[in-house]
Amino acid sequence: MKIVILDGYVENPGDLSWAGLEALGDLDVYDRTPFDDDAEILRRIGDAEVVLTNKTPMNKHVLETAPKLKFICMLATGYNVVDAAAARAKGIALANIPTYGTAAVGQFAIALLLEICHHAGHHSNAVMEGRWQTNKDWCFWDYPLIELADKTIGIIGLGRIGKSTAKIAAAMGMVTLAFDTIQDDEGRSLAQYVELDELFRRSDVVALHCPLFPATEGIINKANIAKMKDGVIIINNSRGQLVVEQDLADALNSGKVYAAGLDVVSAEPIKGDNPLLKAKNCIITPHISWAPKESRQRLMDIAIANVKSYVDGSPINVVN
Repeated sequence: MKIVILDGYVENPGDLSWAGLEALGDLDVYDRTPFDDDAEILRRIGDAEVVLTNKTPMNKHVLETAPKLKFICMLATGYNVVDAAAARAKGIALANIPTYGTAAVGQFAIALLLEICHHAGHHSNAVMEGRWQTNKDWCFWDYPLIELADKTIGIIGLGRIGKSTAKIAAAMGMVTLAFDTIQDDEGRSLAQYVELDELFRRSDVVALHCPLFPATEGIINKANIAKMKDGVIIINNSRGQLVVEQDLADALNSGKVYAAGLDVVSAEPIKGDNPLLKAKNCIITPHISWAPKESRQRLMDIAIANVKSYVDGSPINVVN
């Protein structure tokens, strides 16, 4: 059985092993595949029965043309790069990685928040540049320093990752509000469920942990920002399309939003004309919340299990 990985580098830049997949078939690994070249995607798939992809798209034409393709395994949770309906119509099973980075993504949301509160990296650089040596006082700071105890964090989307963030926030003494269409007892133990407008009105920090659906696309927009406290902090390491980027940039530049910590943007890699690149008090990291080695190893283990389950005749984590 032939197995092809279309874009394996981000999952495994060399610190993990593909051995578990090599044991299941004849494996070809491509670090990257052009996203906009169906012919090259099809050439690389060739006569593979199993394909793994992270962000390389597989549209209806690719799915209908690949001669022996029977199983697609995402190297991610999201599977919007694959035409799931076309795959189903062709009899191709599509599996994802349902959960692997819960702790890492929650941790990174708080890391963004703490960087806004303390600018530890900036102040370390200032010391290395000699500014402490020549300072007239025994300490200095270039940004307001913010204590989070007793401040309110509003989490939009209290699923697994939202709950992970809520637990860390509670450990720092924060009050937690949450908005989610699905509520459960664990969530109630971690946060007070409220309506969205109340969350906007009461929160000192708004953290996004919701999926990208039509109802959530652009949920951070001019109208909703106007409902928030002056000086609110916004954290997004969920999906870039949850934010209307020009509206957030305008709010940062006006001071309505004090700061934003973002690990995702609407188009990735980020475009040079993204308005957030020049906005005040905006921290942007390159979509790395998920990327600790421990998380990527879990992703690898689940991907191997997905392929093995297909080989054994009982596919798991199938989404179509």
